[in-house]
Amino acid sequence: MFEAWIGLDWGDKQHAFALYDPSGRSEQGLIEHSAETLHAWLKALGERYAARPVALAIEASRGAVIHALLQYPWLTIYPINPMTSARYRSAFTPSGAKDDLPDAAVLLDLVRVHADKLRALQMADAATLKLAALVEARRGMVDRRTALINQLTSLLKGYYPQALHLVGQLTTELAVAFLKRWPDLIHLKTAQPGTLKRFYYQHQIRSPELVEERLALIARAVPLTSDEARVSVAILQLRQLLDQLEVFHTHIPLLNAEIKNAFASHPEAPLFRELPGAGPQLAPRLCAAFGTDRALYPDPASLQQYAGIAPVREKSGAQLWTHWRWRAPAFLRQTFVEWAGQTVHYSAWAKAYYQRMIQKGKKHAVIIRALAFKWIRVLWKCWQERTPYEEARYLKQLIHRKSPNAVPLTP
Repeated sequence: MFEAWIGLDWGDKQHAFALYDPSGRSEQGLIEHSAETLHAWLKALGERYAARPVALAIEASRGAVIHALLQYPWLTIYPINPMTSARYRSAFTPSGAKDDLPDAAVLLDLVRVHADKLRALQMADAATLKLAALVEARRGMVDRRTALINQLTSLLKGYYPQALHLVGQLTTELAVAFLKRWPDLIHLKTAQPGTLKRFYYQHQIRSPELVEERLALIARAVPLTSDEARVSVAILQLRQLLDQLEVFHTHIPLLNAEIKNAFASHPEAPLFRELPGAGPQLAPRLCAAFGTDRALYPDPASLQQYAGIAPVREKSGAQLWTHWRWRAPAFLRQTFVEWAGQTVHYSAWAKAYYQRMIQKGKKHAVIIRALAFKWIRVLWKCWQERTPYEEARYLKQLIHRKSPNAVPLTP
């Protein structure tokens, strides 16, 4: 099937490769770290083997270079789990010795001898790739904002705890404007009640009861500390964190707009747009999780296992241990688990299942993972048949099968 097999060990400054082909050619060497050198090496390989199929193994953590390799259609890429290559290496080098060239030989051996046990990289279409990149970038940005909010909360608790009650959610523009204008309680105490009322009104806080409650809190507030050195340094830290928070306020909405456009133009969007509890964030993530290639997941189990939702059983003698699937794509698993948690509020059968498991004494996290497992089977069927999910139709099926999750249909 292949004209040659290659193991490529990617490094920071140079990259090792090991090559073998059926003619008996065996090579090992180093490639300098530059885009020009890499592409020159690949073009030379393409000429040598007349652009006929070549298998290349590389550790899966090297995402950036994989995108460069994808430009060469004659390459079949096998991403190798770093744990797999590490254990394979240690099986033959129990001393723990490690070197780039032998590592490349390990990857070569894996792809040449054990290709039947490996899964070749199958790239999604351009629309799915873009949507997947956007939703993952947004999640990363939101996670960094959350970490920043935690720092900000900790800082305010240390010298200005009243602010946490006076601004509500720290992610809002009101919070940033309030803290920039009144960075400590001393500054806040100098503000006139009329000024504060106008500020809240301008930032969409129009409830007289809520405004009066906050004004009363300011009137009776006492500084946690009057240490000028402590407060002055804290204000400097506060301003730095607020500047970073404003950057997130600018760029997260831009990503949201890009996601909305990419999702609207995706050919599979109608299958995911109206899912219960999905909304504008989870619906695009679910769409990117499935994509357009029906052959990628030939059955529900293939997706359940790849996403890490299906549990793993280990058996040794009389002992049987069921545990969380390791080394699964974390973001993909989060997508299904987070959405399953939302469906409890929007899907009648999901809510019935959740309540039934609670009565059995199951923990929330365990129930949501099991619910995600069930939802994948339902969505996979809709995806394969290109039919949007309908709650009423599925409830009828549950009633027909006398499922314990069946609930009466509402008129």
